Amino acid sequence: MSGNVFVGDQIQVDVGFDAARCQLRRLATDSVLLGASEYAYTAGITGLVEAAGLAAGMSRLVGVRPGDLVEIGGCARLWLQWEAIGSDGALFPALDADLTLSPAGQNTTVLRLAGGYRLPDHAGTGLDPAIVRCFAAITVRSFIARLACALMHPAGSAVPAGRAGQHSPYHGPDGRRHGWPGTRDASRTQA
Repeated sequence: MSGNVFVGDQIQVDVGFDAARCQLRRLATDSVLLGASEYAYTAGITGLVEAAGLAAGMSRLVGVRPGDLVEIGGCARLWLQWEAIGSDGALFPALDADLTLSPAGQNTTVLRLAGGYRLPDHAGTGLDPAIVRCFAAITVRSFIARLACALMHPAGSAVPAGRAGQHSPYHGPDGRRHGWPGTRDASRTQA
């Protein structure tokens, strides 16, 4: 068995299709997409290492390559690739997927992800395929849930606009906005 599996998930978001489409276009060019990807990938790999003791733990996400947002048949589609680096220093595509937005009502949109998830070379050798599928599904679910939050809350935080503040998980005690968990704190790099 290799560490390559098909993944798919969907989530309904409480935002109209036009607003979700505009927000996804914006997210493709800012750090929220990268932050959500990094968090999901790191959590998935860490869980897999803890469950199966794999050398995959030496892998980390180094980039996210989104394509252009295209509209096809009343839906909006964005191709996405996660680039990771393995313990041998080689780059590999950890995820090749399509993100699709479909209208599901006046103020509701469905966000779907379908694609292929890969572990670093040889990390899946001898591993039960069910374990690989399980952690790939967990990784994708974490990513799509964070992306859904960003679609519903245009400020890019996981709390509704007007309620983000000191007690938000993405704001520090100084009240300034900080990055997603697992990413470098953007406020510390400001001059």
